[in-house]
Amino acid sequence: MLSVDLNADLGESFGAYTIGMDAQVLPHVTSVNVACGYHAGDPMVMERTVRMAKKEGTAVGAHPGYPDLQGFGRRNMAVSPEDARVMVMYQIGALNAFLTAEGMRMQHVKLHGALYNAAARDLDLALAICDGIHAVLPSVIFLGLAGSQMVRAARETGLRFASEVFADRAYMPDGSLVPRSRPGAVIHDTETAIARTLRMVKEGSVESIDGTVVPLQADSICVHGDNPEAIRFVEQIHRALEDGGVQVRALDLA
Repeated sequence: MLSVDLNADLGESFGAYTIGMDAQVLPHVTSVNVACGYHAGDPMVMERTVRMAKKEGTAVGAHPGYPDLQGFGRRNMAVSPEDARVMVMYQIGALNAFLTAEGMRMQHVKLHGALYNAAARDLDLALAICDGIHAVLPSVIFLGLAGSQMVRAARETGLRFASEVFADRAYMPDGSLVPRSRPGAVIHDTETAIARTLRMVKEGSVESIDGTVVPLQADSICVHGDNPEAIRFVEQIHRALEDGGVQVRALDLA
């Protein structure tokens, strides 16, 4: 039976600031990417998020990013591949401590924001990051953009890879995401987003912003749940997948 994972970014609150609707989104996804304190989150939030996921039976992955709380990790930073490697190791090690304390395994690592986009383009950066992940957790799944340099880096490093697609983002003809600064980067119409998602999962392709059909592998779908409207969208896309004969389940850790 055809299956796919639904993942969402959680644990992005910080101190007295609450970001997102973690408790509401958890029942509707099968995996969560937990911020590790660099672009968002803090130790208390990390522990609380891991415990919430355990209670819900949801798989957990690390969501490391640039050290950029003020810019939420969405600003490009001039860091060397070696710098990026140790930054990622540091962050996944921190989250793994909370998972170990709860008797859980880390399912995957998914980079955040500008670091994600940079590694999708830059093979040397992606290779360094994969080396760091493999040194800490060699059996973990590296979750990254379908068709990107992260796929090649994971293969060369010996990491298992899962290809991620985005339910509400537009694609460039080369398979990269349309930058958020450009019009049309985010798809706001629910029916359109759901139809595109079903096509990505069932047919392995998506129509890019210029009409080009781009082939891709859809192992996991990223959804957002940072407001009530987004929560309803997550519910609808989960239901549409199951109604379309697609099993929604976490990535395989075996």
